[in-house]
Amino acid sequence: MIESGNDDRAVGSSGEITRFQIRHELWAGGDPRDVQIALSTAQNIMRLRLDAFEHTHKRTPTDFEFYVLWNAPLQVNHPSVAVTDRASRFVNLVRR
Repeated sequence: MIESGNDDRAVGSSGEITRFQIRHELWAGGDPRDVQIALSTAQNIMRLRLDAFEHTHKRTPTDFEFYVLWNAPLQVNHPSVAVTDRASRFVNLVRR
């Protein structure tokens, strides 16, 4: 929601939709402007990612890792500099 400004009609530069900036290929269907459908889709996506992370690492992710799992899940073990910077900003916001 940081990137979209909570705009339910937001479309990202790579075609991501909803306030949660969900990639088109991950969209499960329904009206992306409906916040409840968008939230449910985002929660389902993260549940799968969290389950996989917890199975592999035998622990829950940190706030930093949570951000990476949402934004760049393939980089969770070795995030790029850009993803690290954004994840660090997210952690700072969470800690406020």
